[in-house]
Amino acid sequence: MSKVYITVLVSTALLILASCSYGGNNDIQNVGMLLDGRVNDTIWNKKGYEGLIKIENKYDIDVFYKENVDTEEEIRNAVDEFAEDGVNLVFGHSNIYGDAFTDLSKYYPDIHFVYFNGEITNDNVTSLNFNAHAMGFFGGMVAGKMTETNVVGIIGSFLWQPEIEGFYEGVKYINPQATLEIDYLKSWKDTEMAESIYERMKNDGADVFYPAGDAFSEKIIMQAEADGLYAIGYISDQRELAPDTVLTSTIQDVDKLYELAAKSFNKGKLKGEIMTFDFQEEVISMGEYHEDIPEYFKRDIKEAIEKYKETELLPNEY
Repeated sequence: MSKVYITVLVSTALLILASCSYGGNNDIQNVGMLLDGRVNDTIWNKKGYEGLIKIENKYDIDVFYKENVDTEEEIRNAVDEFAEDGVNLVFGHSNIYGDAFTDLSKYYPDIHFVYFNGEITNDNVTSLNFNAHAMGFFGGMVAGKMTETNVVGIIGSFLWQPEIEGFYEGVKYINPQATLEIDYLKSWKDTEMAESIYERMKNDGADVFYPAGDAFSEKIIMQAEADGLYAIGYISDQRELAPDTVLTSTIQDVDKLYELAAKSFNKGKLKGEIMTFDFQEEVISMGEYHEDIPEYFKRDIKEAIEKYKETELLPNEY
């Protein structure tokens, strides 16, 4: 049964619990998850929660999650509580948890900590990373093929997103004449700014958009639908939101990735390291393709993806 708790800080919790044993092996006992927002805030959070529930059902264990945990004190309190509940695998559903997990890991050697998109690890701290460059590339190929104005708009969250670089390369590979307008929110959640950027890009002639942020992708897609334009979905298959608008989607199945991590942990094989996942592990994929995309081009994309799985080479590399 999934549970949400309000944590009470016990001043001696770290010292007491650090000396406790939670089984002495890697068998999953109970699992906890921390989110820096609410479960229903974003697609990313929803899929993370779905992964937690799949683990609960598969291993017949208790799972616990806490929302809006984003300060060092809140993280420490939450882990204290998880430890009291016999949790020995903790997921932090963001890159913000890396430093805190690394600090806490020495006090909880029998808990394995997992978080996303970071470069800090320890013996019992693992960083899971999506290699998103290729999915962006294939999405960019579709956008470059389908633009009629030769202007494509990318609305990004942060400069470091590899899918954005990949998208740019994919557009240029298939359509060297295309112009790309790129702007960043420096936030995952600033939907008002995303909508403002969209309007500016639309006025500049963009007719295909890639809203690379799960908190605002749906709003941009719905606006593109109202304006009779195209978009590429993000994180999940968003075709059902606007079938006439979404050309395809760049999908990251974080729920499947959580299942893989839990399986590895349960077998004693989850190491404290940076782990990277891509199409080859079937946790990244492309969504359903729009019927307006020529059939020969859909075949080309699918063949390119299969070749990438085998060789790790994108079409502009061979």
